[in-house]
Amino acid sequence: MKINKKNYRTIWYDKKEDNVKIIDQTQLPHKLEIVSLKSLEDTLIAIKNMQVRGAPLIGATAAYGIYLAYRELSNKTKIYEASKKIKSTRPTAVNLFWAVDKMMKIIDLNLPFRETEKKLLNEANKLCEEDIQNCKKIGEFGFEIIKKISERKKEINVLTHCNAGWLATIDWGTATAPIYLAKKNNLNIHVWVDETRPRNQGALLTSYELNNENINNTVITDNTAGLLMQRKEIDLCIVGADRVTSNGHVANKIGTFLKALAAKEFNIPFYVAVPYSTIDWNIKNFKDIIIEERDESELKQIKGIDDSNKIRTINVYPSDSKVYNPAFDLTPNKFITNLITNKGVIRPNERDIIKLKNE
Repeated sequence: MKINKKNYRTIWYDKKEDNVKIIDQTQLPHKLEIVSLKSLEDTLIAIKNMQVRGAPLIGATAAYGIYLAYRELSNKTKIYEASKKIKSTRPTAVNLFWAVDKMMKIIDLNLPFRETEKKLLNEANKLCEEDIQNCKKIGEFGFEIIKKISERKKEINVLTHCNAGWLATIDWGTATAPIYLAKKNNLNIHVWVDETRPRNQGALLTSYELNNENINNTVITDNTAGLLMQRKEIDLCIVGADRVTSNGHVANKIGTFLKALAAKEFNIPFYVAVPYSTIDWNIKNFKDIIIEERDESELKQIKGIDDSNKIRTINVYPSDSKVYNPAFDLTPNKFITNLITNKGVIRPNERDIIKLKNE
């Protein structure tokens, strides 16, 4: 997708410099900064500090991280230690674990070092290409849903939460992919963008994406959606997910559950857009999902740009206020209309999800 009319991906291997490049998302939307990942430590920092974020992108970064770690360490014991370190950075996003395990299966220390190194790089590149295609497929299936609504409405109003756009993947996004295709097919679409406290990924990233693609959007506070639903100003909700259980329960950015509750009350379709890799086949009880708890500074401080065009951080809470900052919440499958996957639109239940394994 585009930034300032130029096409970008969120992560890529730079053959000339022989390192991995990422867009530093902590600087957006105020500054576009490309950062090089050259080592395991660079990867750990990028994931933990949310220079990259979003389940598919975290997975891709983890894949390149294994490649960088192998190149740097070339030691069996150390590479397994490195994989554990990468997995420990973000405990909720299942794509992280999926990508690390996928990469570790390639490592064969009986093969020449350079041969394994090449295989790891090829696999990381392949994972990124597959993610782009998967997101495009999600967009095609989701577009059909929006298209049906357009047959009875002149303008389609979509609610998003957090950022499940191309900045959370490699390109296209999950929740935004149907929106981008709707725009490309000249449908009249408007997006209500949840601000998404505390890191404001909706206001800072989703709106930024949509603006760059000339898609009509309006940023709202996280508590505004209920009023809009009550007024019938939202036609459908599309969100992403960091983990989907094998029976259709969803872990996503904190606040998702409340949107699903409100949508259920007002009979508004609530869709979760995910690639196959976001399904956790080992968990059925959503209460078993580990919820990441992040630093209190994310609530107590806010970052912005001042009149002199400098990015500054200011305190917004009293220093002695206590803070609880879970990054995700859990939405039971009964509140979800359907899952939009790269293999089709399915009901959020175990029977239909297991069918995906055989397709």
